[in-house]
Amino acid sequence: MEGLSKADVEARELASKPLRPRDAASLILIDRRGGEYFVLMGRRHKGHAFMPDRFVFPGGRTDPTDSRIRVASDLHPKEEEKLMNAGRRVTAARARAIALSAIRETYEEAGLLIGREGPFVSPNPHWREFETRQIQPSLEKLRYFARAITPPGRVRRFDTRFLAAWRDDVAVELADGGPTDELQEIAWLPLEEAMEADVPRITRTILGELKERLAVDPQLEPGGPVPFYFMRGKRFRREVL
Repeated sequence: MEGLSKADVEARELASKPLRPRDAASLILIDRRGGEYFVLMGRRHKGHAFMPDRFVFPGGRTDPTDSRIRVASDLHPKEEEKLMNAGRRVTAARARAIALSAIRETYEEAGLLIGREGPFVSPNPHWREFETRQIQPSLEKLRYFARAITPPGRVRRFDTRFLAAWRDDVAVELADGGPTDELQEIAWLPLEEAMEADVPRITRTILGELKERLAVDPQLEPGGPVPFYFMRGKRFRREVL
């Protein structure tokens, strides 16, 4: 397909039947060092069927049960509204699950716990480390940054919401990383370097959006424009939510 790199073309694996995209969440974690921005990236395990051996942001499928996790602070109203008006019916609970899934996946894949110190109890085993460390997940600093739907014909399809946060929002950084092996070679890469790394096309596109947004909105104020990428017919399209 025009515009796709050779690696992207080789990565296309046709599914045996049309697949409905599943909700997913991904977190763009940003670190400001002087006048330069760094982003957290990790290389996916080469054994994965979806985007193997490529650098990506932490993320994964949305778990609806995450909506029941108690938080120190909720999504900013402007961010919640954006998530709930994303082209199809999204309830407040679903928006909350998307945001919390991004935080959970960042812990599981990178060993970073986003939130505040405070009493926290959850029967959900995926949040056990937050309970052990007494870290309350916090959503108020998250920014709904972008949305992308995997094109038809892939072996995995996701409707991914990309959220952004700052490294300052991380309460705990586990020395040994997260409990899963989803990501390898986890590193903070300069934004420009990340754009030149071995990343999927959509990841490079989102990094470009981040560079442009930070140039005019270095604080990532609430309610900013949300680019939405999807395929209609045989062409990729971009809309702004």
